[in-house]
Amino acid sequence: MAERDPLVRGYADAMFAVAEAEGELELVESQLYAFAKVLEREPRLREALIDPALPAENKKGLIRDSLGERANPIAVNLLGLVVEQGRARELGKIVEELAAVAAERRQHQLAEVRSAVPLDAEQRRRLADALSRATGRQIEVKVVVDPSLIGGVVAKVGGEIFDGSVRSRLVEARQRLAEARDRGSE
Repeated sequence: MAERDPLVRGYADAMFAVAEAEGELELVESQLYAFAKVLEREPRLREALIDPALPAENKKGLIRDSLGERANPIAVNLLGLVVEQGRARELGKIVEELAAVAAERRQHQLAEVRSAVPLDAEQRRRLADALSRATGRQIEVKVVVDPSLIGGVVAKVGGEIFDGSVRSRLVEARQRLAEARDRGSE
């Protein structure tokens, strides 16, 4: 496992403590995680949050707009604080660490799951159960919608990847057909 950055861990621990103390841990964690994924897809937003010329209040407005009308004020304030402290570049790492800290405290392993479509609560539960059986650990699922997947899911648990995407199944089928064709021509 990669060594953890103490600065990133410090911010994650502080965010965890605030969200837990306010009784909003699950919602705040979910919104922060969603925001971090938006940052990955939107380089212009990331650059705006890093820009020292843009006033802090404008940056907070961008955060609020990105989270949407149901933005939790605690999530907005925590993200705003990180940005005001000049740590916008580390925001994705901080939020990932927060998710890991929360999972750790619940004695779970975090699984990042990419899916072509959003998963409902029952699908998330079944997926967590299947990954728990495969890894022998309690799994907590974080879903990221990735429209580039044709269908299925790709789950990353620690350094392990479970690829159940349609794309990987098509590649596998193509390889089997090629092998069968090669055996038939011998």
